[in-house]
Amino acid sequence: LEEWRRLLARTITLKNRKLSKHDINFAVQRTIDRILFLRMCEDRGIERYQQLLAVTNGRQIYPRLCQVFKQADAKYNSGLFHFRKERGRAEEPDELTLNLIVDDTPVSWIIRSLYYPKCPYEFSVLPAEILGNVYEQFLGKVIRITPGHRAVVEKKPEVKKAGGIYYTPNYIVDYIVKNTVGRLLADHNTRMFSPQACPGGSPKNRKSLTPQKVKNLHILDPACGSGSFLLSAYTCLLNYHRDWYVDNNPAKHTKKIYQGKGGQWFLTIAEKKKILLNNIFGVDIDSQAVEVTKLSLLLKVLEGENRDTVENQFRMFHERALPDLGNNIKCGNSLIGPDFFENQPPDSFDEEQYRRINPFGYKTEFPQIFNSKKPRA
Repeated sequence: LEEWRRLLARTITLKNRKLSKHDINFAVQRTIDRILFLRMCEDRGIERYQQLLAVTNGRQIYPRLCQVFKQADAKYNSGLFHFRKERGRAEEPDELTLNLIVDDTPVSWIIRSLYYPKCPYEFSVLPAEILGNVYEQFLGKVIRITPGHRAVVEKKPEVKKAGGIYYTPNYIVDYIVKNTVGRLLADHNTRMFSPQACPGGSPKNRKSLTPQKVKNLHILDPACGSGSFLLSAYTCLLNYHRDWYVDNNPAKHTKKIYQGKGGQWFLTIAEKKKILLNNIFGVDIDSQAVEVTKLSLLLKVLEGENRDTVENQFRMFHERALPDLGNNIKCGNSLIGPDFFENQPPDSFDEEQYRRINPFGYKTEFPQIFNSKKPRA
């Protein structure tokens, strides 16, 4: 990832000299995220295998890659591919990246490095949870533009000051989630407390919850980072819903679950989307971390899916495969509210300073949680 960022930053900065530092950082990360997402979908059988690799044959690679991105927008509906205004979308469309001038060589090198023999990984078996680990060091750095308009990748000032980046180990994340979310979710047959699901303690004296009640449970991480806590909580919720439907007459819940060829039960994409939008919320001051959290959650929705199930989703429910997480995962400073600027002269802060402070109003940004009497966590 570090080399990919360096290569893309260099070519985008040189070829698009009017872009700001913020625009360049956005364009580089969004391009990497999109390529990684589509490559993982290829190995999962959701996208045509070597679709990206085919783009590298010939010239004008980046414009042809953008055509693939546009097709993905029509298929997935996620904020990762959002190029036109649509009703109900929380964020503004990306009107920047499709118009960039990018050299062929770095784009070709990045894409080819994701295929055998340069890449030894089988993306179909890589869990969504690993993405946060891959991005950890990436999030600790930022692209700076020199006076000579060259791109330099360097550690963020706050990372330098802290002496590095510190992340919660996965086993601690799982332990905390199992003893918070796991305890909130009622156990109807002790499965929620098995090592394979979401153990959280003894089910004794636990009153059973139904999915109808669980949909009112809001889980919010006010400093979500790369999304490890939210991803673990979402996994816990997915396991709970699947087990509840299986144990409560699955024939009645054909829009919620289906049975695979081996007899194993799975949640439908529509149900996984609904759970994600109803229950999972996050904030982080780092816009790059917000995008990684979204990407990890979207890949979790597609875990276990293939081209047939994605197409069935569209045929049955007339909606694209993925949710738009713009209303759920947001960029902002959890410690500073909008009233921070009330007694400040209008010209006290320039655009860059305002972006760094980035005040966040919970009642405004998450009205479904903070203006609601429903339970939350």
